[in-house]
Amino acid sequence: MKAQFEAFQPMPDSSFRIFGYEVSEFDAPWHYHPEYELTLILKSEGIRYVGNSMESFEAGDLVLLGPDLPHCWKNTPDGAGPASSIVVQWPGAFLGSGWLEVEEFRSIRRLLQMAGQGIRFDQEVAGRIKPILADMLEMQPFPRLMKFLEVLELLAAEKNIHFLCEQGFIYPLNYEDNQRINTVYNYIREHYAERITLATLSGLVHMSEEAFSRFFSRTMQKPLFTFLNEYRINMACKMLIETDLQVAEISFACGYESPPFFFRQFRKFGGLTPAGYRRQFRMTEAAG
Repeated sequence: MKAQFEAFQPMPDSSFRIFGYEVSEFDAPWHYHPEYELTLILKSEGIRYVGNSMESFEAGDLVLLGPDLPHCWKNTPDGAGPASSIVVQWPGAFLGSGWLEVEEFRSIRRLLQMAGQGIRFDQEVAGRIKPILADMLEMQPFPRLMKFLEVLELLAAEKNIHFLCEQGFIYPLNYEDNQRINTVYNYIREHYAERITLATLSGLVHMSEEAFSRFFSRTMQKPLFTFLNEYRINMACKMLIETDLQVAEISFACGYESPPFFFRQFRKFGGLTPAGYRRQFRMTEAAG
């Protein structure tokens, strides 16, 4: 998932771009662009990568990203299928230079300042925004612009938001580094259920183990095996929700050789035991 530069292409007679994206599975490369982006997932599930953040996603995933923040949505190996989303992209000066300094846009200005860390909104917010974005796809330029400003104002009013990246995260836009991270991401995606060693990963990118370990920690601002554990726990959460496999079976299926170690890692990253996570999800689903 080399972070490729994506050129901005506004719609005819418009200062920003909104489009529906429908594919057999999400296959866009890890990429970045100087524009802001709002993405709503309509169908599909998998892993969302934003900067050094990695989380599971499903339909209703609504995320706002700031400029030059690398990102992509990837289906997991067993999660491929019809995928669709609505995407809005706009340059910072799409209403002219200085528009955010106007007092009426104060709340939007604050929202866009926070977008540099990446923001995920909850499902209830996504549900309210979805019909507005769908209508915007069919609107003429001027009413579409007015409606878009309404969307930004609605999002700016939300208090319950989740930041994706740690404050101060800066991605080094370096071609060679991108290739290395891309190679590691793809290998983990395909082999997370197997034993993965530092020697294997460093060999893939032709670096010594020590140099690669420093490189990964510096680039992603987290150690390699923290990242690997996060991926495996994400996959374990998916299995706990979607299957009736025993917890020990899931631990082995996600690459953990010791169930007790898996329990400790799951609690560390998820805040619950695996059984507690499954129970909480099923109680919430039954209540809904």
